[in-house]
Amino acid sequence: MPVQTSDQKWAAQAAAGDESAFRQLYRAHVRPVYWIAQGILASPADAEDVTQETFVVAWRKLPDLELQGESILPWLATICRFQAANRLRQRRRDQAHTTEAADETLPDTVSVEEQVITAELAARIAAEVGTLSDLDREIFRLCASEGFAYQAAAEELGVSHAVVRNRLSRVRTQLRGAVKEVRDA
Repeated sequence: MPVQTSDQKWAAQAAAGDESAFRQLYRAHVRPVYWIAQGILASPADAEDVTQETFVVAWRKLPDLELQGESILPWLATICRFQAANRLRQRRRDQAHTTEAADETLPDTVSVEEQVITAELAARIAAEVGTLSDLDREIFRLCASEGFAYQAAAEELGVSHAVVRNRLSRVRTQLRGAVKEVRDA
């Protein structure tokens, strides 16, 4: 039997009602989901709201999820894009009721091309994170996903500040390369 990834294990436990497992999924993926929402909405406040809405929807839908692959991030990215598109429609409705003419800078919908790029990007990042060593993955999770300072992450992992700084720098360079590949394709 294949070894389950953290996402697979947490998703199965959360689907069975384990709130602490869902918190682990949230901590692992809240930042990438926020970045997707921010990229679509260009509003930190709306991106925060959509991020929270994404995880509320995910909690409700987890019992029906059949996780394809090791990461749950592509599924969360899809939910996020739909929530962001709903938010854009709400903005347009609200603006139509408060001004004579709607702001033409707000798109009617999120383009299909942008949705495909965002899904490919989330899948590529998840795949790239999956190739990292256990220590690098933990450093990435603590610093990039959970917002730990280098020193706090170093103390948590029992390594030096320099190890965290250097490894995270290499991980970021690796992820930037992966993102560039998707954008250039």
